[in-house]
Amino acid sequence: MKKILITGALGQIGSELSVEFSRRYGADNVVVSDVNSEGAKLAPGNAYEVLDVTDAAALEAIVKRHNVDTIVHLAAILSAKGEQNPDLAWKINIDGLLNVMRISMSMKLDRLMVPSSIAVFGPTSVLYDSPQETILKPNTMYGVTKVIGELLADYYYKKSGLDMRGIRYPGVISYRTLPGGGTTDYAVEIFYEALRSGRYTCPLSSDACLPMIYMPDTVRATAELLEADPDAIKVHGGYNVGAMSFTPAQIAAEIKKYIPSFEIEYAPDFRREIARYWPASVDDSAARAQWGWKEEWNLENMTRDMLVNVAAKLGIDFKL
Repeated sequence: MKKILITGALGQIGSELSVEFSRRYGADNVVVSDVNSEGAKLAPGNAYEVLDVTDAAALEAIVKRHNVDTIVHLAAILSAKGEQNPDLAWKINIDGLLNVMRISMSMKLDRLMVPSSIAVFGPTSVLYDSPQETILKPNTMYGVTKVIGELLADYYYKKSGLDMRGIRYPGVISYRTLPGGGTTDYAVEIFYEALRSGRYTCPLSSDACLPMIYMPDTVRATAELLEADPDAIKVHGGYNVGAMSFTPAQIAAEIKKYIPSFEIEYAPDFRREIARYWPASVDDSAARAQWGWKEEWNLENMTRDMLVNVAAKLGIDFKL
């Protein structure tokens, strides 16, 4: 890897991944892109390109202009927003993906990472420790597009030899950049509301257990998979990666250890129906065995870190 392009780089994951990649590989070797025309102000340390991934010619021009040899393709419409606008989810998640894949192959890039999601699972999936290889029949457009992405990754790897890699991201928790329309966004919102008002109304039911991962582990897992020896990689569509699993009631109880007056109410909406068919945990033994994945953050230390950092971001005097 000599020059990395990150698409969707101003989103929740991309905004922090670009910082870590700049630290690891040098800011001059990381190009960030997003549809936001003001994005250069948000990523001042890197070359910035305004890019709609459905514009194949613009994507190809950027790859050529910067001599890109690796793409991390994060641009996507997430689960909750995808249910509100499934046509847009298909356009961005599939048409954009095909552009990235075709250009990566035609220009013979070294590596392409296309993240997947636990949204690939569905009503027929195993609830606990969902295996790496299993039936994938999701119940959302976002999940459908991610299954197609995994299948395309396997197909084009076998057809072209392009080094394709992916992670089935669990719900991602972070404080620097807010999430952008996912079903697990509650696990970020709850910290902001706990500190602002001491109350939170959750869109999931109290017992909706889902796999989650803290942003430092997310960034590290992505970098470690990208750097892994190609001979070690046996899964090209999306590795299961686990870190922690919890329910809204469990994270609320953890927050109450530090904010005893915190109260949570439950008003499940359409997101509960999405989450109902996602696994409570995943079997990530393939990632652990093949490229050494191991989490560093759990519910307890993540909660403490989130409270401190969200409070600082909000300008609230808070001490554990």
